[in-house]
Amino acid sequence: MKPNPILTTLYEQMGQSPWLDNLARPLLRDSTIKSYIDQGIRGITSNPTIFQNAIESTDLYDQQYKELRAAGKTNEQAYWELVKSDVTEALDLFAPLYEQSQGNDGFVSLEVSPHLAHDAAGTEADALKLIESINKPNLLIKVPATTEGLIAIENLTAAGHSINVTLIFGLQRYEQVIEAYLKGLERATGDIAKIRSVASFFISRVDTEIDGQLSRVKTEDLKKLVGRAATAQAVLAYRLFEEKFSGSRWEELEKRGAKVQRPLWASTSVKNPDYPNLMYIENLIAPNTVNTMPDATLRLLMDSGGLGKSDICSEGYIESEKLINHLEELGIDIKTVNTKLEAEGIEKFTNSFNEILSTLGDKFSN
Repeated sequence: MKPNPILTTLYEQMGQSPWLDNLARPLLRDSTIKSYIDQGIRGITSNPTIFQNAIESTDLYDQQYKELRAAGKTNEQAYWELVKSDVTEALDLFAPLYEQSQGNDGFVSLEVSPHLAHDAAGTEADALKLIESINKPNLLIKVPATTEGLIAIENLTAAGHSINVTLIFGLQRYEQVIEAYLKGLERATGDIAKIRSVASFFISRVDTEIDGQLSRVKTEDLKKLVGRAATAQAVLAYRLFEEKFSGSRWEELEKRGAKVQRPLWASTSVKNPDYPNLMYIENLIAPNTVNTMPDATLRLLMDSGGLGKSDICSEGYIESEKLINHLEELGIDIKTVNTKLEAEGIEKFTNSFNEILSTLGDKFSN
């Protein structure tokens, strides 16, 4: 399979790594993921909802699950073994890219149990257990950016581990995530050049929530505001990234070999059918970033005629700030929106986790 010219341009000329937001055994078995790698995908992300969809949509997991239960594994232990099997297989597929990119890409992300989102010690212990059992350098452990998660993120980074910080919805939380990463690097005593991290900033869900609130606001500017808040906030997040990974503090870490924590744009498929399918791709291109896309969005991008915009430019910062301020003036509290979305995100992943355990248990009992 030849490299896709759009994915090649995105990475080589624009500095953004395209990742796939889906990990499922059928995609491993039919070489779809290998094909995506050949075409230019540089990493893969997963979450409990993705694994729920994967396990419920095929019987490819059934035999392994039955064998694990017959060997004495509990329902939840068997689930984790299924997941680790997929992750390990994907890690091996991405290993050559990881080596070729000198550890900058070729990652596979695996999330800790969502039940631990508000348990710092539990998150840290769960992450370490997964890291030890999988034992692959291109594994990224996903930790939610809750208040408790921040503690685990700092400690895991200080211990030399690579982390994908997930469920970031707002600028205040994002700044705390960066701080946790920097503190972790400063505390680390080993070779920090090997530590990598991405900060997964969620996009489309922000527009879904704010568009809903805007529909109840009487303003002549309504049409100019809908579908713009998420991108504006992401642009300001990139400005924050540029500010935090510069200056004397960062330069001292950089001398020790530290690498920046790249912003990762997550949830980049549009939820509103009236919006352009690729608007969260074309509007968020910038150096040192990642965009993780579900299959449908990825295929649309690869089949498109080209990229409509070149990157997030500095001129967009002022415009984005004005838009966010305008929303606040209309009574839409962005911080409240972000807090709500964080809670909903954790609840969604927890429900998916619980549902797949229930599904697996039912399969075995039958």
